[in-house]
Amino acid sequence: MTLKLPRPGPHVQPTSSVRYFEWMPSADPKSVKVNLTTGTGVDIEWKDGHKSHYAFPFLRDACPCALCDEERGKTHRKPGETPKLAPGALPMFKPAAKPTSAEAVGKYAIKFHWNDGHELGIYSWQFLRDWCPCEECKAARAVKAG
Repeated sequence: MTLKLPRPGPHVQPTSSVRYFEWMPSADPKSVKVNLTTGTGVDIEWKDGHKSHYAFPFLRDACPCALCDEERGKTHRKPGETPKLAPGALPMFKPAAKPTSAEAVGKYAIKFHWNDGHELGIYSWQFLRDWCPCEECKAARAVKAG
């Protein structure tokens, strides 16, 4: 299934710090494919040519809603990182994260309804671009973090 999303409007979001001025990568998608039927995840081709693949478990663990963000903060996890088991805890069976549906949120985001009943997260294009899980983007985030 390919989800048809409205084309985002043109915008450039600069970031700055005291030492330097840097332009963020384009957060405007050229195409978005949500592979609900196959369960393989979301593929985004950005207008600057970069391609991102987001597995559904990664997206569920990266949920940007306040509740999930607070839970990640308690354990110092970054978006997309799998929760760690408490010492001595036995792993329990949990079905793989998969959305039951997906919908566009205006021109700026996508929202999923997950098989665990969660549906609060609104994944903006900027959030998805900032947390692209590819090796190139992970390395760039590591360099930025110092």
